[in-house]
Amino acid sequence: MLSIRFSKIGKRNRPELRLIVVDKHKDPWGKAVEILGHRNPRTKENNFNIERIKYWISKGAQASESVWNLLVELKVVEGKKRAVTTLTKKRVGKIAKAAAEKKTKETKAEETPAA
Repeated sequence: MLSIRFSKIGKRNRPELRLIVVDKHKDPWGKAVEILGHRNPRTKENNFNIERIKYWISKGAQASESVWNLLVELKVVEGKKRAVTTLTKKRVGKIAKAAAEKKTKETKAEETPAA
């Protein structure tokens, strides 16, 4: 299965991202099937071959979450953005606990009459 993803090139503190088509199980710094363009994350400058991106997606290549979100922003593909980060169970528990405490504080504030 092919995937469309970023491969980081460039020097230290001067990143440059290359958009490539590569086998999903291969190293992104190895030999790519095709280079689809470049992105400079510092200036947000994109240089993509849109026709080839659409071609590879039509052939069944799957875009990574970061690439998918960028293509949705550029209106190359239609759909919703995907979550790039995942939360651990521990972090989800902390967020739920904080939300529950906030809710109990709000209900207590509503129950006590203002003097």
